[in-house]
Amino acid sequence: MTEQTSSFDPASTHEPLKFAYWVPNVSGGLVVSNIEQRTSWDYEYNVKLAQTAERVGFEYALSQVRYLSSYGAAQQHESTSISLALLLATEKLKVIAAVHPGLWEPAVLAKFILTADQFSKGRAAVNVVSGWFKDEYTKLGLPWLEHDERYRRSAEFIQVLRKLWTEENVQFHGDFYRVNDFTLRPGPYPVPGRPHPDIFQGGNSTAARFNGGAHADWYFSNGKDFDGFTEQYDDVTRVAAEHGRTVRFGLNGFAIVRDTEAEAREQLREIIAQADPASVEGFRRSVQQAGASTADRKGMWADSSFEDLVQYNDGFRTQLFGPPEQVAERIIAYKKRGVDLFLLGFLHFQEELEAFGEKVIPIVRELEADLARTGDPIGVAR
Repeated sequence: MTEQTSSFDPASTHEPLKFAYWVPNVSGGLVVSNIEQRTSWDYEYNVKLAQTAERVGFEYALSQVRYLSSYGAAQQHESTSISLALLLATEKLKVIAAVHPGLWEPAVLAKFILTADQFSKGRAAVNVVSGWFKDEYTKLGLPWLEHDERYRRSAEFIQVLRKLWTEENVQFHGDFYRVNDFTLRPGPYPVPGRPHPDIFQGGNSTAARFNGGAHADWYFSNGKDFDGFTEQYDDVTRVAAEHGRTVRFGLNGFAIVRDTEAEAREQLREIIAQADPASVEGFRRSVQQAGASTADRKGMWADSSFEDLVQYNDGFRTQLFGPPEQVAERIIAYKKRGVDLFLLGFLHFQEELEAFGEKVIPIVRELEADLARTGDPIGVAR
């Protein structure tokens, strides 16, 4: 069947960058290291963090999805429930719940997100994760599909979500999902310019890029240097254009903001030096099997080093290390290459996220204003 073209308005090339943070709803923070991390996965800490984030200029938060205790995430809170909790504890913050097709039926998830969207007055969103952790499926007796089939299932999952959020008497007959004359009410909370809750999707593989361009509203990229991001941007944008669509881009990064670059680099060295080798290697074995299973070997983490995997979404590659001015300038350089949103992790979340919002974001806004005044073609001259 033909995909419904998204009516999501394309982001203006001069629209302010959006900032998001990883919700630390799993134990171990955001690095697989034995270094001290003044970060907690508990409810009270996460509520305070969400309230701080919206106060200092963060617009989104992303709740991680892990089910099976493993690889530095011995404990975890489920993503949709903690997302709803954070939405109810805040006033402006949009919260993205990561979800796995195959563990959710799309209509059940669609209804849950609509409830969260109504309660939060239009601030709920989803990140559709096709799944890399085989044990989370097989140990529950669920089918484990090969890589590209998981993405085909995710494509149908996204199509069903969008139809249930925007249409009545929905009909859908795919290879993985069937919907016959189904209507959900109430629909999304009315937000001008937003037809339904945001749909994010990430990945590095050809299948992931196709889904990002053909189906999602936002494409999340793992941590990348300038050339790596530009290559993905060009590919996903081409796919979107072929489908008469536009898509926005998020980029993962791990920020270490210190008084000098030398101090930031020393902090990075200590994180890696104190990495938990057993957990990193266990994670590497699982994720690189998934990435290498693609025909063109472009899957997530297929080329990640041990050091990259200490931050399990390659966040070190984005190189957001140094004093506030230097980090802000690098962020703007990424914006010129097409980044619309930065998804950030920190070592000590509460104190470092707050400092980032108070010290780095204002400089980013000043640089954006300078670019607007000079007419710099943001998002064009990459």
